[in-house]
Amino acid sequence: MPAIDLARLKKQSAHLADLFDQPSDFLREHREILDYYVNRTLRSQGVAPSSVLPTYRTPVVVMRQIETELGPVAEKKPIQALELADALWDEGWLETLLLAAFLLGRIPPQEERLLARLTAWTQAVRDPEVRAALLTTSLTRLRDETPDLFLVLVKEWLHPARQRMWTNGIQALIPQINSPDFDNLPPIFDVVEPIIKASPATLQFDLKELIIALYKASPDETIYFIQQILKETKSPLLAVSLRRMSPDLPQELQAHLREMLRKTK
Repeated sequence: MPAIDLARLKKQSAHLADLFDQPSDFLREHREILDYYVNRTLRSQGVAPSSVLPTYRTPVVVMRQIETELGPVAEKKPIQALELADALWDEGWLETLLLAAFLLGRIPPQEERLLARLTAWTQAVRDPEVRAALLTTSLTRLRDETPDLFLVLVKEWLHPARQRMWTNGIQALIPQINSPDFDNLPPIFDVVEPIIKASPATLQFDLKELIIALYKASPDETIYFIQQILKETKSPLLAVSLRRMSPDLPQELQAHLREMLRKTK
């Protein structure tokens, strides 16, 4: 891999921006840039760590410069951004999928095809890095600008008939709960209540992260919420799940949980 000349990289990424509304030409130029910066001593290994995706093992600085150049263009040209994201997604490389996820996060939430892409792609992806990008970066404007629409999307993912999407729904909520500007937990409680009551073992890690985030955001509201659902839930699965995750929860919450669970016996 050649040393990264920032002036050259800026010119390369600016040329990509010029090709924004020409997906075929953009992809050709993008491949050339990724190939230029590839570390060939690692490229022979074929796939990304912990992934089945092929990768150029592109340095982070290259990826970030391309994103910096394309972000403003995507905001001004949302239709073309969606078309380019589709083309990048179809390429199937780690770098192209991450760039596609980035572009989704710059498209205005009002774009009617955005929610369909998010749902389809989060269902299809297996790579943990790409999945994380879809559930954080791709949802940025939706979370920040239209929180009600964001909750509508998450509620669809958490529908009882879509158990395969439950983990995505929970992980999508956590950045919203962790945001220092977010202070409206009741709608979140309403959305996650059925999932917490069900408490499938396969979701224990996700539910633990969710409860920790809720508790950090509002300890009193979260304790009251858990108390109420424990009273209302007939299935023992919730109590079992809470006992299992308790050692990893904040100590103050552990003490409250012990008392709540003692009363449920």
